[in-house]
Amino acid sequence: MIIRRNKKKKEENPFYDPTLKSRHRSSKRFKRFTLGSLVFSIAFLAFFLTDIVTKGTPAFKQAYLLVDVTYSQAAIKNYRKSIDRKYRGVVSRAWIREVPNMIEANPKLLGKTIPTWVLADDQVDQYLKGHYYKLKRKDRALIDDMKAYGKAELKFNEIFFTNGDSKTPEYAGLKSAIIGSVLTLIITMLVAFPIGVMTAIYLEEFADDNKFTQIIEVNINNLAAIPSILFGLLGLAIFINLFGLPRSSPLVGGLTLALMTLPIIIVSSRAALRSVPDSIRQAGYGLGLTKIQVTKDHVLPLAFPGIMTGSIIGLAQAMGETAPLIIVGMIAFIPDAPSMVTQAATVMPAQIFTWAGMPERMYIEKTAAGIIVLLSVLISLNALAIYLRKKFEVKW
Repeated sequence: MIIRRNKKKKEENPFYDPTLKSRHRSSKRFKRFTLGSLVFSIAFLAFFLTDIVTKGTPAFKQAYLLVDVTYSQAAIKNYRKSIDRKYRGVVSRAWIREVPNMIEANPKLLGKTIPTWVLADDQVDQYLKGHYYKLKRKDRALIDDMKAYGKAELKFNEIFFTNGDSKTPEYAGLKSAIIGSVLTLIITMLVAFPIGVMTAIYLEEFADDNKFTQIIEVNINNLAAIPSILFGLLGLAIFINLFGLPRSSPLVGGLTLALMTLPIIIVSSRAALRSVPDSIRQAGYGLGLTKIQVTKDHVLPLAFPGIMTGSIIGLAQAMGETAPLIIVGMIAFIPDAPSMVTQAATVMPAQIFTWAGMPERMYIEKTAAGIIVLLSVLISLNALAIYLRKKFEVKW
């Protein structure tokens, strides 16, 4: 019956297609599937960002207590005697240890008792934020009493940006990791950008299409797809074991990330050079310019926005890498910020990874806050890439 009905409709309309309705239904199902996938992806991203921001925002506040600090000779010999006994369980021990150094830096403090806002213990910080805490009943009563009289407050956490890592959670910060990341990225950029761009120019503009260049292109494409941890093993074998460069230094980390970023820069730079119309080259040759002059003065400036975009995105990806830097030792405990590329350092992804494995509850919010800072930097780098691309496109 169905075949007879379709045959009759075919006789009435020669353009009738019996599969048209089923294809329309299939198209609608595919459209609903793609729309559902998009909604699911956006919902997952929104959930992720909401969770990170909710957990990380409290880390930008830190608990401080107003207590009387006694700067005496006894405090120099035993820092615990600088504050009253009842406050010793709620004040940060790391802060109290600094009292002898304060007296040494400012001798006029000696013999004085001054009300001072001091850093609270991490358990007090969690208690004031309404998180999980481990405080004795008498300490909770003391904090409640101080809060009622305005002697316990949550203030902006400057320590998070001015201190390096610390064994005490309330004193741990991102300063050394941020400086280590900057130094590592500088090395990566200085090595990967010029070598990658020059390699792309040679392969796209000057190299002949032969077996040798084809092998190079295949290897470059393969290197862009291999796991990043293999670059860490390569950096460990070459830069540390073979050349003897200092382990855990931004120099080794930058060179390792440069190896990982090179294929990305080469591929993106070649695509940018390939997008320049051949008419630009032919016009230059018609005016009697050499191939080097055409490439340097005409092709490269027009391709530069795409080259910059690909390079910055490659550097942003390198900044978020953890696995290769763990292999070369940049996950060590580094409390002090490095001042040279040969000194031991850590980077933000490795610092976040370290905090994520710490048992103290305060590190949960510090981990999320570190992710917020890292995401902000990555988004800024991508925004810079878009800005530079548009700027150079308008210029040219």
